[in-house]
Amino acid sequence: MRKTLIFTDLHYTAPGGRIGHLDPDARFRAGLAHALAQFPDAERIVVTGDLTHHGRPEEYAHLRTALADCPLPVHLTIGNHDRRAIFAAAFPDAPRTSEGHVCEVVDTQDARLILLDTVDDGQHAGVVCDVRLAWLDAALAGAEGRPVVLFLHHPPMLTGFDAMDEIGLTNRAALLAVLKRRANTCQIIAGHMHRTISGPAGGIPTTILKSPCHQSPILRPGMDSHSSIDEPGAYGILYLGPEGPIVHSEDFGVPERKALSYV
Repeated sequence: MRKTLIFTDLHYTAPGGRIGHLDPDARFRAGLAHALAQFPDAERIVVTGDLTHHGRPEEYAHLRTALADCPLPVHLTIGNHDRRAIFAAAFPDAPRTSEGHVCEVVDTQDARLILLDTVDDGQHAGVVCDVRLAWLDAALAGAEGRPVVLFLHHPPMLTGFDAMDEIGLTNRAALLAVLKRRANTCQIIAGHMHRTISGPAGGIPTTILKSPCHQSPILRPGMDSHSSIDEPGAYGILYLGPEGPIVHSEDFGVPERKALSYV
């Protein structure tokens, strides 16, 4: 099967910056190296937003350095910690719509991959405005019957984490209406939650992936969206084949991971 590597929520800081005691650059570089070594036949990398922690120019510059020697094409969209104009200045060649939204269509042999910008400027919650809904509708129509995998930052479903759902996708019903009308979306892949979660969004299988940096604990009532823990980082692998997409999540940096010998 053809493979696409997926990262989300990199939260890059300026060189030397930390999130708690974690170095986002070191964590991402370790995850990228692990992914490239484990999946040398991967065809591309998709990153689903929160590329930086504050959306500052020096943070995007730091990320550009980390990606400079990547042997695979890298496709980026943004999340609520990013700033669209500053991202555009740092990555001027990244595809975007005529209105400046960081959206992209990638056609493979087996499917159409769509990256959708869900950022609502200045807000942690996301939105897909009417302009982006129309762009998505056209991108879905152009798939011409091929299966579609949709990548976006804010997941279009409730997850049971109240604090994070409060800053989720505010108009998910409108997004799902477009997806249902076209009926060729067979997988949604999102980030934002810093936790591996799966379930249906309007009946469409949806996978939310962990960050290579910091993770969310199981959020209980009274816990806020900034709750974070130091767990191993992770990335996703999208397998594309004739029976449709399969999504795997792979942790890296797991201490003392040893193969077992069976007798």
